[in-house]
Amino acid sequence: MRIGGSRSPEGGQQRLLTLEELVAPTCDAGGVTGAATILHADLDAFYASVEVRDRPELRGRPVAVGGGVILAATYEARAQGVSAPMTGRAARARCPGLVVLPPRFSQYVAASQAVMAALRQFTPEVEPISIDEAFLDVTGSTHLLGPPLEIGRAIRALVRREVGLAISVGAATTKHLAKIASRVAKPDGLVLVEPGTETAFLAPLPVGHLWGVGPVGERRLAEYGIATIGQLAEVGETTLVGWFGARTGRHFWHLAHNRDARPVVATPARPGSVGAQSAGNATAVEDRHAALLGLADRVGWRLRRRHRAGRRITVQIRFSDMTRASRSITLPGPIAETTSLYRAAAGLADALVAERAAGRGITLVSIAVDRLVDAPHLQLEIPLGAGPADPAVRAGSPVHSRLRSMDAAVDRARARFGRSAVQRATVVATRPEERSPAEAAAAADEPVHPGR
Repeated sequence: MRIGGSRSPEGGQQRLLTLEELVAPTCDAGGVTGAATILHADLDAFYASVEVRDRPELRGRPVAVGGGVILAATYEARAQGVSAPMTGRAARARCPGLVVLPPRFSQYVAASQAVMAALRQFTPEVEPISIDEAFLDVTGSTHLLGPPLEIGRAIRALVRREVGLAISVGAATTKHLAKIASRVAKPDGLVLVEPGTETAFLAPLPVGHLWGVGPVGERRLAEYGIATIGQLAEVGETTLVGWFGARTGRHFWHLAHNRDARPVVATPARPGSVGAQSAGNATAVEDRHAALLGLADRVGWRLRRRHRAGRRITVQIRFSDMTRASRSITLPGPIAETTSLYRAAAGLADALVAERAAGRGITLVSIAVDRLVDAPHLQLEIPLGAGPADPAVRAGSPVHSRLRSMDAAVDRARARFGRSAVQRATVVATRPEERSPAEAAAAADEPVHPGR
């Protein structure tokens, strides 16, 4: 679905505005102009969707997450009147066939991190605002990845393919309008509000779609005969201030006219983990190892560019029935070398397949490195007989130091000629290189300087 949106360029250093600054008359009388490059991505029925993803036999059935209080419900459950935060007893009364599952917050956090990592493949300007939603500013990405509508489609496809979840995306000229657009797009949809059509898009929508208008605000506005955003926009600012006070009245008036000057404020550039994943048939051991080597190369390159290294390596596998399994190892010392990461990941993946595959195919593999530290100066290992048996994953061993020198040479060549200039023969021979949009952008912005 494509509708119409607009955004004014923000001069000077970007910063998060207070609500008072938001509702202040910061825009001229003509509103804002520009491209619909602000996106709001919102996972659909997040907690419940993770449970259904991990238990495919529940697809199509009404499912809720919670216990005494419902935290989330699938759209099948919502169609029968189940919603958060009603009690579990009330939910079962409305939907006798409801499947209620206890929450698994560690799984939701992992899924959220995977989604946010996927969003950052399209732009570094990502602002998470909760565990299941984020704003993106794709202004700097359109010349490489296409217009916002195409980026929105690519986001939805990537999250579906690599994380196994549905995500709705709204694109507009302001944050508040992008958020409304994603709400209109649900479930599992995409809405772009074209510049110049904001008023027509907003007019028929319920006032409850406005950011900050809850049930109490809706009831009070209804007392004045206002049910839609278009009706609210026809009320003067002075009148709204008289009804609701200066702060709330001006807030309602500005949002009804799409006046929202807030920029997308990206989270800090130093993440707590670095990871990559590859979708495709990795059932055969040679395909799986080639995929893991390619992922280790991507993760190691990103770590070394940031002068970081990590002690814990996690491998996750998705089987052909869409179930997942993961395994981690914590090393005595931090590593960032491609071969070291690959050997650790391959050992984890092989053990996981031996224990859990049971004849099932493998459709996705991923590597993540966390417990990050600033990359230390290399200290030679004191052989005390402890630690992993493979010297490649023992920080400071003679083998590890040689691998570190080799990666340094590769990184220097890539810094000068671009990342695609030096590739692993095994990866090139067995699998085409899989580059994320962010990596493609980095490669186009040559030379790429380590640590930038």
